[in-house]
Amino acid sequence: MAIPLAVIVAITVADLSTPREIVLSPLLIAAPAVTASFAGPWVTTMIGALTIAVQIFLDIYDDLLWTRPVQTQFAATVMVTAFLVLFSHLRDRHQKVLTRVRSVSEAAQRALLRPLPPRLGRLRLASMYLAAEEEAQIGGDLYAVARTDSQVRVVIGDVRGKGLPSVSDAALLLGAFREAARLHPTLSAVARYLDESVRADMTEHAADLTQADENFITAAVLEIPHDRPVVGMIDCGHPPPLLLRDHHVMILEAAKPAPPLGLGELADQAYDVETFDFRDGDTLLLYTDGVIEARGPGGGFYPLADRVKSWEGDGPETLVEHVRDDLLAYVGGRLGDDAAMVAIQRLPS
Repeated sequence: MAIPLAVIVAITVADLSTPREIVLSPLLIAAPAVTASFAGPWVTTMIGALTIAVQIFLDIYDDLLWTRPVQTQFAATVMVTAFLVLFSHLRDRHQKVLTRVRSVSEAAQRALLRPLPPRLGRLRLASMYLAAEEEAQIGGDLYAVARTDSQVRVVIGDVRGKGLPSVSDAALLLGAFREAARLHPTLSAVARYLDESVRADMTEHAADLTQADENFITAAVLEIPHDRPVVGMIDCGHPPPLLLRDHHVMILEAAKPAPPLGLGELADQAYDVETFDFRDGDTLLLYTDGVIEARGPGGGFYPLADRVKSWEGDGPETLVEHVRDDLLAYVGGRLGDDAAMVAIQRLPS
């Protein structure tokens, strides 16, 4: 508020200090213009009214109020002030709408991508989601965990496409996983159920889908037993997880990857579970292709496996924060696709 008031005072003093033939009162319109950039319609109206009053005073003092040029300038000041008040009102209304939309987006994200518990048994977990859609906080990337009596099961996936149109497919897969992870005894059965759920939904809505034959979801489905230092994985066309152990990074490549979910009919797929060591102190980093396919200003892809080697923190929370900050710095602050990460650390017994 000090800025527009200072503008009014400065122009008033300057006008009173100069000869009467030098008219500076039209410059007072700068005060409501500045006010409209940060204040609401009521404050803009008050500054505009003060501006008009001061302009009338200066024009009377200069004995120019009844001249045609000054009357034209005065009418222009009144008109511009009215437009500034209207602009401020519309901007405030749009900001309120945007605030409501953001709150709905946050609620939808929490309902769909439930926050992961910081700890499940001997596992510490952390997650991160970065949406590519402007003003959105949710998109087509997904992750979830489910704990049973004998293990913790995890899924991370990426719906073909990005942003808001892919949210419904992500919701379908998450609901299917939360049900299957607790009902089916094997990880192969969980993966098969997820594929059948995605295919059934795509068949049901085939008439509404464009390029229905190309709709699918890449996913990695994992299970971590409570009593054994291993992790089982079925990779359905998803980027391979990274295993961090003693400042070394290993890529958990699947020897027999399965087709993406929704394309299981293309192959006689048994959904074989591949097992990897997951010792005390190890950390798994799961991610979607929005991370490794992010391009820097030079056009190169983000080298996740190389960049994660510089992480010197402790715990999955610091790992995902390190990758997020480094990724955004690499791409210049704006991603071209949704990106999600989940870090899982096995604690000593």
